[in-house]
Amino acid sequence: MKTTTFLTFVGNQCGKAKEAIDLYMAIFPHSKIVKIIPYKEGEGGGTPELIKFGVFTLNGTEYMVSESNYNHAWNFSPAISIYIESQSEVELQGYFEKLSSNGGMVMVPFDSYDTGDYGFGKKYGWCQDVYGVNWQFLLSE
Repeated sequence: MKTTTFLTFVGNQCGKAKEAIDLYMAIFPHSKIVKIIPYKEGEGGGTPELIKFGVFTLNGTEYMVSESNYNHAWNFSPAISIYIESQSEVELQGYFEKLSSNGGMVMVPFDSYDTGDYGFGKKYGWCQDVYGVNWQFLLSE
């Protein structure tokens, strides 16, 4: 069995999936686009410039993506996030700054944390990128 995170760009994010993938490729090492399949002309759910189905990797972890121009009653939510843990504070700080800038939002500043309160590592942060995708960062011990 295998599980994979699937990101669906709808509403005001529809049409921005390729832009988001390109940003993620620029930020995370060892990343690549595996495949992008566009909608066919006249196909329900999208137009040829939208991604019907795609697969990409970030630092070797696979993600799936799609976008739809149907009127969905949902979008990305902070209830689901991509969690990144590393022993490199410099690495995490860089990811956090790049993802939370240019229209993103800081949910919890990447800062020192009292490890006795929550059982987290030395530093923890949470942000939302400009596309509404949520990211958590933990500096492990």
